[in-house]
Amino acid sequence: MIADVHVGCNDGESLFCLTLLYKLANVVRNIKHERVKIMVFSSTIFLFIFLPVVLLGYYGLFRSITARNYLLLAVSLGFYAWGEPLYVFLMVISILGNFCFGLLIDRTETVGKRRGWLVLTVCFNLGILFYFKYLNFAVDNINALFGLQLYAKPQVLPIGISFFTFQAMSYVFDVYRKTAKVQRNILYLALYISFFPQLVAGPIVRYNSIEEQIVCRTVTADKFQQGVFRFIQGFGKKVILSNMMSITAERVFDLAVGGELSVAMAWLGSVAYTFQIFFDFSGYSDMAIGLGRMFGFEFEENFNYPYMTKSISEFWNRWHISLGHWFRDYVYFPLGGSRAGKWKTVRNLFVVWMLTGIWHGAAWQFVIWGLGYGLLIALEKVTSIPKRLESQWAAGLYRVFTLLVVNGFWVLFGARNIHSALYQLRVMFGLQSAALTDALTVFTLSEYWPYFLLALFFSTPAMSALTKRIPRGTLYGVGQAAVYLTVLLIAVSYLAMGVHNPFIYFNF
Repeated sequence: MIADVHVGCNDGESLFCLTLLYKLANVVRNIKHERVKIMVFSSTIFLFIFLPVVLLGYYGLFRSITARNYLLLAVSLGFYAWGEPLYVFLMVISILGNFCFGLLIDRTETVGKRRGWLVLTVCFNLGILFYFKYLNFAVDNINALFGLQLYAKPQVLPIGISFFTFQAMSYVFDVYRKTAKVQRNILYLALYISFFPQLVAGPIVRYNSIEEQIVCRTVTADKFQQGVFRFIQGFGKKVILSNMMSITAERVFDLAVGGELSVAMAWLGSVAYTFQIFFDFSGYSDMAIGLGRMFGFEFEENFNYPYMTKSISEFWNRWHISLGHWFRDYVYFPLGGSRAGKWKTVRNLFVVWMLTGIWHGAAWQFVIWGLGYGLLIALEKVTSIPKRLESQWAAGLYRVFTLLVVNGFWVLFGARNIHSALYQLRVMFGLQSAALTDALTVFTLSEYWPYFLLALFFSTPAMSALTKRIPRGTLYGVGQAAVYLTVLLIAVSYLAMGVHNPFIYFNF
């Protein structure tokens, strides 16, 4: 039996925590910046070596929950350190810092002092995030605005830093609000922050939703099977659909830089990216949820058929649900939410959506993307559209409008820069001189039309509705297993052929 590691925090230890935090800040500043790589779920080494070995150790070598937790912590840190071991120290710094702040807040009774520790927690976490993700962007804009020549060493973005930073912050926020107990076993907190299934691309798991599962969880054969099937579902989405959509999308984004798009090709690229980013991120979320279930953890859903939306607000209730809930609970509600009056509600929405845009990337196109959504959602909030649309045709037109907006905003999100995004959008909507179609469009459609049809079908709940009508029984179970095995084999064959295999949300 491996002993639990518990740490308390008395007056002497408070000084120790503060000294440690100061030293951690110096370590962050002195980290050497190297190119970062990561082991991806949609790779043969993860699928056929890493995951089987971890499962074998988890179920074959260990029986106690404590030992299994420490195994998962070790392999999670190893997973993150696979491509660049140095950056695992950044995660350790984040863990140690938030552990100390959690202890300090928990032992402090005075409201003002508790709030002070919370402010320092936010500064600590956002300071790390700013240094690695936003420093160069800030320096470049200060230089451009004031004509200065400030210099900041180019940073390489640590994979998933936005995800694990937000998870760490949610832990301290929950301790501050007393909706979760402080974790005195630093290794368990480390497991929560670094758990490899959702470490680098979410979903953002809230501490108060998982704290009990860390110390008490069970896995049944049925639950394990559900996890395997869910993983394969996401694996197929990613490798078969998202990767194939990425070929067209990236080609169009490259052509947009040179101003070489036809109207048809511009639309085809925007639709391809709209499907690519959905199957990329929802596929990863499916794999993360499935992997968590294999080890006994239940993560909340992150997507709910977002392209079936009736409004822009509803779209964001269906897309990246964990991020939306994070900003809602830790930013929007503390600002007053929608209870502070109409104009303060608009202000709160703009704050949330500016932060959402900045969270996604250090570039003006993400800021504009976020503020654009903030404006449209605020208009829906103020005008009560689409609730006021009584006729069916008006509601249908607004749904079409919503999908066009989402599609156009994905162009801004995925384009190489703002200028190429605006060029592509002008071409799409007839505001730029361009040919209606070209040979590349015909070739692309002839090569990839089956993938576009599959992407359209699986972005709706049609398959779920069909499977619900099939009678349950032995044959259903055999058939289901055969279908998932087939999907797995097809996806693996695509990997063997060397299909382009990017992960969009690894950049955040």
